[in-house]
Amino acid sequence: MVTFLGQVCFLFEHKELKFLVDPYFTNSVAEKENPEFTRMVPIMLNPEQLDDIAFVLITHAHRDHCDIDTLLPLSVASPQCQFYGPEAVVAALLGAGVCGDRVHLAGVEPITASGVEISVVPSAHPKVEPDCNGGWREVGYVFNLAGTVFYHPGDTAVTAEVIEAVKSCTSIDVGLLPVNEINYYRNQQGIIGNMSVREAFHFAEELGMTTVIPTHWDMFAENQVYKEELELLYDRIAPDFELIILDAGSIYAG
Repeated sequence: MVTFLGQVCFLFEHKELKFLVDPYFTNSVAEKENPEFTRMVPIMLNPEQLDDIAFVLITHAHRDHCDIDTLLPLSVASPQCQFYGPEAVVAALLGAGVCGDRVHLAGVEPITASGVEISVVPSAHPKVEPDCNGGWREVGYVFNLAGTVFYHPGDTAVTAEVIEAVKSCTSIDVGLLPVNEINYYRNQQGIIGNMSVREAFHFAEELGMTTVIPTHWDMFAENQVYKEELELLYDRIAPDFELIILDAGSIYAG
């Protein structure tokens, strides 16, 4: 079972296993960076009450993906939880006081977390950038959960390097793709956009995905994409994959 929790956050559950990707359960972007970026999605979970999370995958260090105000209380509530992310994420977690033996670098090598095999691939935000350890500053994750292969890129544009890296993994069943496009006006606001809706659809077709769940469309007004845009383009382009638009709190059961 997979629950969408807004922005790009998902809770994955299989039998007794629970893990998160990019949890953002506060309003810290507005409170600590820009008051215009007030969340439009209710906070779905209280990190202080999450006592059964096995691990957290973090794609990059931006606050709406790597929210220390979420991750630190979660680390206390779930003392068994392990954290994975690129170099800047590791530094942020260690700097916040999370024990070093619980924080792991997501580099180029696959990860095994609680029995889940996870491939790490580069993300382009807005371009693929190396870190000092031979990995990337922003990453995505490909993993098989209960027979379904998921691809979660966090934030990414479409580039040849991203395409080839994801193609080198096993075939993707479900793509969790960000659709808040890069454009001039967002750039002027300091917003690093991602794929456009058209790019996300063509990207999914090129990689043979069977299902696309759009992300990064609902949290902030400045980043908003309307459901009607997604539905109209899906109807007009008529790709081979299934489009599933989840509201925050909704479940994808496969």
